[in-house]
Amino acid sequence: MVVVAGIGDAGFGVWDRAFAATMIRIITEPSADIYATWGVWIDWPIYFITTCTLKRRRILASRQVAEILADEWRAAHQRHDFAIGRYVIMPDHVHFFCSAELNAKRLPTFMQAWKQWTSKQMARAQFSWKRLAEEFFDRSSESYNQNWKYVKENPVRAGLVTSSDEWLWQEEIESLML
Repeated sequence: MVVVAGIGDAGFGVWDRAFAATMIRIITEPSADIYATWGVWIDWPIYFITTCTLKRRRILASRQVAEILADEWRAAHQRHDFAIGRYVIMPDHVHFFCSAELNAKRLPTFMQAWKQWTSKQMARAQFSWKRLAEEFFDRSSESYNQNWKYVKENPVRAGLVTSSDEWLWQEEIESLML
């Protein structure tokens, strides 16, 4: 299941007004229909992505894996025209924020390529991502900051650290200011 939520004005197209009025659509199977608004936004949204390991295997929070994930996020700008902002790597899932540049590939294309590359790099651990991810649009600085505060506290809520600043597997690659 993919959950896509939009916050704010989605533009001027008929589909966009319907999308904005709905605000949340739940899709039970992957579908290109939800991405029909790609390229219609007046300014690009910031995507808030959450994706899990297959069967929620707890193998991500290590130096070696974090380097693989961060290396691909750093290369995302050049390979896919996506800027990656803040991220948190949890033992069995990741949260990250990204924003498309003018010539960006579609979000599903970027996510598929990112998952394939990171899976290939972590093949020794028989690693695999869950097929689908949750994607949310942040259309204001307030919602971006609110989502970041929530994500940053994840390691504390999980009982892994007492302060979010103690968690090693978080960083900001590029500033994604709205």
